[in-house]
Amino acid sequence: VLADGTILNCLTSLRKDNTGYDLKQLFIGSEGTLGIITAVSILCPPRPKAVNVAFLGCPGFAEVLQTFSTCKGMLGEILSAFEFMDSECMQLVGQHLHLTNPVKESPFYVLVETSGSSAGHDTEKLTNVLEKVLNSGLVSDGTMATDQRKVQMLWALRERITEALSHDGYVFKYDISLPVERLYDLVIDIRTRLGPRAKHVVGYGHLGDGNLHLNVTAEAFSQELLSALEPYVYAWTAEQRGSVSAEHGLGFKKKNVLGYSKPPVAVKLMQQLKTLLDPKGILNPYKTLPAQA
Repeated sequence: VLADGTILNCLTSLRKDNTGYDLKQLFIGSEGTLGIITAVSILCPPRPKAVNVAFLGCPGFAEVLQTFSTCKGMLGEILSAFEFMDSECMQLVGQHLHLTNPVKESPFYVLVETSGSSAGHDTEKLTNVLEKVLNSGLVSDGTMATDQRKVQMLWALRERITEALSHDGYVFKYDISLPVERLYDLVIDIRTRLGPRAKHVVGYGHLGDGNLHLNVTAEAFSQELLSALEPYVYAWTAEQRGSVSAEHGLGFKKKNVLGYSKPPVAVKLMQQLKTLLDPKGILNPYKTLPAQA
């Protein structure tokens, strides 16, 4: 629904439709600033018949990257997730949530998930990967799960990091994307930059699509810490041609950092589109776009 009440219907379920501009993509991710999405057409693939999860310990981030490359090469289309977390994340989920580390203590951990249609075939492929990475020293220890209970237990180690961080104090959160080879460098840099002023500086996220969650915990909110983090984190990300908001949008708080990820011409075009579609500025005002001079 557009700002003037016009209904724009783009609910076609065609897989291919290359006729003119792809208008629906304009509204996806616009955070309600261009129109209100009231209905969606969703492709629902069949639920995978076989899901396997492996949880691995790696001696360094270089080994995490090499393990990722190995998994992509050997697992192909059944690789459905590749998540990573550092040792401080594991320490926090153990300390605050009492979750048990199923592998030997390591500087980094990765969670690999496969989703496919043949349990025996997929298990064999994942087992071959685990043998290769263990024998080559990329992984120091690992465990694998096929039953639902253990799969959920292993996923909890990754998915409950945010919950564990909330028990640790005030959390400064950054959701950024970077070239995968530089993904963890920012965490190391921030750890050095903040020193004892921060309780914990942790990095975890979706390595498969280059998405880093950088989180910093402190006893309480500190303007000094915030000033040390911003705009430093955004400038660092911009130098690597990364994105200052990988998946969570900009909203009200981060609208003025858009320029770290998009050139002025792109920001201007976004503002022109906003003016065209919402001339009175009534749709989710003051969000996403920086204030115009």
